[in-house]
Amino acid sequence: MDAAAENMTTGHVMTGPTTSGTVTTGLWGRVEQQDFRSRVRGALLGCAIGDALGAPVAGLSLDGIRETHGLEGLTELAPAYGRRGAVTASTQLTLFTVDGLIRAHVRRDTGAWHPPTDVHRAYLRWAATQHDWGPDERRKENGWLAHEEWLYARRGPDRACMTGFGDEILGTLEQPKNPTARDTGATARSAPFGLLVGWEPALVLQLAIECATQSHGHPTAYLSAGAFAVIVHGLTRGDSLDLAVQRALGLLGSRAGQQPVTDALQRALAAVTQGVPSAKIIESLSPGDGRDAEDALAVAVYCALVAEDVRHGLRLAVNHGGDSTSTGALCGALLGALHGETALPAAWLADLEGRATMLELSDDFALEMTQGPTLHGPAVSSPGWLARYPRG
Repeated sequence: MDAAAENMTTGHVMTGPTTSGTVTTGLWGRVEQQDFRSRVRGALLGCAIGDALGAPVAGLSLDGIRETHGLEGLTELAPAYGRRGAVTASTQLTLFTVDGLIRAHVRRDTGAWHPPTDVHRAYLRWAATQHDWGPDERRKENGWLAHEEWLYARRGPDRACMTGFGDEILGTLEQPKNPTARDTGATARSAPFGLLVGWEPALVLQLAIECATQSHGHPTAYLSAGAFAVIVHGLTRGDSLDLAVQRALGLLGSRAGQQPVTDALQRALAAVTQGVPSAKIIESLSPGDGRDAEDALAVAVYCALVAEDVRHGLRLAVNHGGDSTSTGALCGALLGALHGETALPAAWLADLEGRATMLELSDDFALEMTQGPTLHGPAVSSPGWLARYPRG
């Protein structure tokens, strides 16, 4: 086990704001808590909005998008899966990632502190939603999220996710699941790792990588997930997007197999200087078919860098022949973490499927990360909180 994994396993937990890359133990100020909650909401809702915007054009070429939606392409939410604002499995898995991280922090009171295991258990709960007709009210250990009926709709789940979570075996770096899977399935669910702002960036990278290998074992897939989490981490802590990308590049430098991901991020940075943003520039960022994780990450980073606002950035991110749902979700998470929830388009939020659940989960995450010791621990216990996020 490397140093980052050992530190993660033995208990780097977030108990207060951090300024130098180490975990601090001071109390959160009210303004800091409000800013953090806004960025958490922004990242998770932004991810879902981008996912929903891209869903209607998934699988279409750029010409096909223009034939269906006009020369400007898709500019507003359109019907997918029978309704406007429908999200895909990427958003479902992102929500279960959040659930797993909250429960990991709750479980540290028991001494069983291994976040990859808790996140994996959350993914298994998601996998059950893809096979069951609805929630099993008898299974109290599932917590509240697994009882949300709208999450039981199957929305184009990635094959590697279905097979990766088809049994209870935990994939690891040494023995990853689906070692040839290099698509976006793991990256698109990894924004929540970046919201652990009290963790050092290297630990965020390690956790995201370890959890990505549970379904996507190709280095470009799990390193893209790690890089994305580090970028979200920097934005949530108040860094510029360029600085956050540079930090990710620095952390990737020593990782085996990092060159395709590093090259993709460098392409995204270089493309900013190529003039007015266009679909041609965006498609040049994807040398293949645009469905590999590193290509989707490059598109999302570029669109976030050149975005005039969230609406403009997301429109750029979905109007191309690649994986529009993933690039939309990644770009939305970046812009949401950067600007906070108030920057998100209100009309799109109003139509977003599951918005109430996302808000509730976002606020629970912020509450656990800023005030966890007042909710559970040796001297205090909130039965309601432990019913929502059981330790088992």
